[in-house]
Amino acid sequence: MTSTQKISNGDNAAVMLDAIAQAPTQGDDTTLGKAWLLGFDTETTGTHAKDAIVSASLVLRDPAKDYEGDVVAEWVINPHHHMSEGASRVNGFTDEFLEANGAEPGDAIATIGSIVTAAQNKDIPLLAYNAPFDVRMLSGDLKRWKLQALPDELLVVDPLVIDREISHRHGKRTLTYTTEYYGVEPHGDFHDATADTTAAVDLIKPMSTLYPQVGNLKLGELMDWQRKAHDAWKESFNKWMLSRGRRPVNDSWL
Repeated sequence: MTSTQKISNGDNAAVMLDAIAQAPTQGDDTTLGKAWLLGFDTETTGTHAKDAIVSASLVLRDPAKDYEGDVVAEWVINPHHHMSEGASRVNGFTDEFLEANGAEPGDAIATIGSIVTAAQNKDIPLLAYNAPFDVRMLSGDLKRWKLQALPDELLVVDPLVIDREISHRHGKRTLTYTTEYYGVEPHGDFHDATADTTAAVDLIKPMSTLYPQVGNLKLGELMDWQRKAHDAWKESFNKWMLSRGRRPVNDSWL
């Protein structure tokens, strides 16, 4: 039995808020390799702006305790929105299951937003693999249910952006392939929000070991570093796309 604490459908979410309250306030000089992190992942009804969150997980990581000290909060949510067939095939959720077992979105999304904001107030970065997707889905649900928005300036860690900048490897960069590349063993099945969140958080340690410049990144420079890294990747990727007569990508990072 580990000390990992799991919170089902937000029950006792105060445990995570209390853990954040007791965590040290981090500063611009705190390095990524020594930082507390709040991992975040969602499963959704689809990939468009109109879609909604059906499952979410938050993992608070104390760098001194690693996985065994994680505080985990997880939710299954009734989005009151139809599951697309494609998303259902990936994450396994159905409209019937969500209607029977999901928490009401107003309560669940508000709690998730409050935890993320509490962590941001202590400069604990929100970590998500391909972070723009999860952040925009949460922001969309907060707006949909007329709830308190996230802070305007978020402190975010995106292992996908970091990996693209440092590894220059060939092949796919899905979470599954990336964790395999860095030797991270998953705690559960991928496309389970909690397993995905934990795996993404777990990436920081081997990244920092293999590439010390990652662990030495200061939180005060983290966002600009990732924006520049994303822009450099996009420029290179679009040259490759255009050389094959394909449409370039125009997405921006956070």
